[in-house]
Amino acid sequence: MTPAWVGGYVTSRATCVLAPNPSAMTLEGTNTWVLMEPGSAHCVVVDPGPLDEQHLQRVLDVVAQRGARVALTLLTHGHPDHAESAGRFGELTDAPVRAIGAGHDGLGDGDRLSVGGLDLAVMATPGHTGDSLSFLLAAENALLTGDTILGHGTSVVAWPDGELAAYLASLQRIEAMTGSGEVTQILPGHGPAVPGAAAVVRYYLDHRRERLEQVRAAVAAGAAGVDAIVERVYSDVPHELWPAAGLSVRAQLDYLRTHPQP
Repeated sequence: MTPAWVGGYVTSRATCVLAPNPSAMTLEGTNTWVLMEPGSAHCVVVDPGPLDEQHLQRVLDVVAQRGARVALTLLTHGHPDHAESAGRFGELTDAPVRAIGAGHDGLGDGDRLSVGGLDLAVMATPGHTGDSLSFLLAAENALLTGDTILGHGTSVVAWPDGELAAYLASLQRIEAMTGSGEVTQILPGHGPAVPGAAAVVRYYLDHRRERLEQVRAAVAAGAAGVDAIVERVYSDVPHELWPAAGLSVRAQLDYLRTHPQP
């Protein structure tokens, strides 16, 4: 049996502090990642998580145990389970918080970040949300994916902010990186690290296309409305996840309107 995911040391540069917010949507909880070059006095924190003072203190304790301080906080996207504590964490660390955006601190696709010898590349990976970013830790051939790819299960295309065509394009971009060997492991926003990046990206793409065809078939069979499609297509999914499935169905219907079958 696979051990329960509790976070902890994952690679020589990446440690996960698991937030205490488990749910059907967040799996075991939100992963807050502490990244630092071995021996450095500065680190990067990715997704400080929900506004929970005890969790934030645990993150700071992990940083202190390594004799370091937080020099930069990054957000994979703006959902509260990842970003709610960003302002408070900035106060506690006196470090800038950066996310996608057009301001002087806004991150964009292709940006390069270097903190204490740790190098990260910024990738725009929209789809789960419009503001989703991933961060490439090239020294570990690892990609921090937020909610674009999870440690187990599949992600939601959070319509209307999330958009299926963009999500498929993001997955294809990541697949190309796994094919070249640039990415071999996934450090997700929820669930355990994934050492077999290529296989999980291929599964995500196949799963999305399978669900899309199921929605297409449900519409052709006369299923009327999102709820009816969810009941027909997502009957294998726990009922508490049906509202999230409804968002994905809306994204799929939007995709089918703009990408009619040849």
